[in-house]
Amino acid sequence: MALQPGKRFGRYELVFRLGHGGMAETWRARLLGEAGFTKTVLIKKVLPEYADDYAFTSMLISEARISGTLTHNNIAQVFDFGRVDNEYFLAMEYVDGQPLHGIIHRALHSGFPAVPVAPAAFIGLELCRGLHYAHTRKDESGKPLGVVHRDISPENVLVSYEGQVKIIDFGLAKARELRGFTTEPGVVKGKYLFFSPEQARGEEVDARTDVWATGIVLYEMLCGKLPVEGPEYVVLPKLSQGQFPRPRELNPRVPKELEDIIMGALALRREERYASCHVFGDALARFLVSAAPSFSSMALSYLVQELFREEMRREGRDIHMPASFQQELASWRAEPQAPAPAQPPPAPPATVSESPRLAEPQKPTLLAKWKQWRLAGGAALAVLAVALFFILRSEPQPEPQEAPAVSQPAPQEPPAAAPPTEVAPPAASAKPPVPSPDYDRLLERAGAALSSRRYRAAEGNYRMALKLYPASLEAKEGLGFSLVLGRNSDESYEEAATLLKEVVEGDPMSARAWFALGLALQGLQDEDEAADAYRKTLVLEPSGRFASDARRALSQMGKRER
Repeated sequence: MALQPGKRFGRYELVFRLGHGGMAETWRARLLGEAGFTKTVLIKKVLPEYADDYAFTSMLISEARISGTLTHNNIAQVFDFGRVDNEYFLAMEYVDGQPLHGIIHRALHSGFPAVPVAPAAFIGLELCRGLHYAHTRKDESGKPLGVVHRDISPENVLVSYEGQVKIIDFGLAKARELRGFTTEPGVVKGKYLFFSPEQARGEEVDARTDVWATGIVLYEMLCGKLPVEGPEYVVLPKLSQGQFPRPRELNPRVPKELEDIIMGALALRREERYASCHVFGDALARFLVSAAPSFSSMALSYLVQELFREEMRREGRDIHMPASFQQELASWRAEPQAPAPAQPPPAPPATVSESPRLAEPQKPTLLAKWKQWRLAGGAALAVLAVALFFILRSEPQPEPQEAPAVSQPAPQEPPAAAPPTEVAPPAASAKPPVPSPDYDRLLERAGAALSSRRYRAAEGNYRMALKLYPASLEAKEGLGFSLVLGRNSDESYEEAATLLKEVVEGDPMSARAWFALGLALQGLQDEDEAADAYRKTLVLEPSGRFASDARRALSQMGKRER
């Protein structure tokens, strides 16, 4: 069934859609009870393509039952599990806050060299407490349930505006694994960038796999990047062999004691790792007592509110922050930037950048990104995520921090826009008539932001690039993708469609541009025009990388290929 805001979904009223994942779409909703009783919840509806998969739904039901028994301050509680019109759903606690990956991104672009040490350690401690509770759960007969999350990453951690840290998606990790999401192409999988060595080898996992992943999350918070980045065939061997820098090599402000704790969680052999999240958490607790004894959830609340001040103001919320915390914020912002690690020598064209989050991957990385995103949209919009497949085309370059922003051009008119027919197609990286380092740098930063799903940052950099060179098809195409993937509103779809129409006018033989235009038009529910764009994709590329997704979109809209 097609869900719409304001519609009833079983006992719930849908408020607005929050997003899509590889297996489900999420909605903010209200439980409607007797006598006007309401409760805000998050509805996670499993995509219809899995409704008739008996093995999958059986595993999902089993996992949902377990998730429903988890009641802990650091785990988003599951209230309800059921089926509406043969579509399974979970009703979960609605966490009024931000995902951790958004907090990391916002910190890096708000004057902080990284997530400050005390908040990062506190978040790590809270994760450990929630995970240990889940790991040690037993059934009614006293038998351990053997719950392992398997998919701990910043995307599966929420931090509320009140400073609460909540883990989500316990009930979907094992079911996702059953579907082969760790190996099948075109998937949002268990995020190989966070895989433990044993998980990467396909071995049976236990609680120590979540210890490793929590260590990776803590590493990313403190360093602003992951230990190793790139496609699977680059990342997994390096992680398994411990070929990554220690945190202090990337951020010397990380205390040595905290670095040792992180490396204890990242021991290659699980026998040498922390034996449990409880032991890991105790180590973090001891560090916090000595390094930041007064830090609490209230301080974390102030930090999140500061980072998302504008969003809260737009919602009409008041922000009250004590002067003492303002001084602490100033001291955190004053921390010097960590020196960039030494760059390896330039790789030959056939190799891949090892830093897709901070550097734009080369073509071999595209398949890895496609694997992560092809199923991320689900149902009629499942194809949205494939857009990343054809965004990531630039040469790899390190992405600088946002704080030292790109120098602004001199007060002069930007280069005159060339007629569309004279502009090189996006794949050729259309450039201004006079080379501009700022323009190149903006495109590099925008592409790197897209590769790590930081759509607002990508959007801002593409807009600045267009100011320098309004005729750039590459910047228009990238901005269109950023709007389609990041905002999910009629206004963003309309602007994306306008930009992408200009791109296909300038390069009518680009299958990827027609396909992207189809995505934008489909978001506007203009199915006839979207279908025409998908058909042009198939004419230009009848059996290529976009063909199957274009056909799938046409089928879901009830349109013929012709």
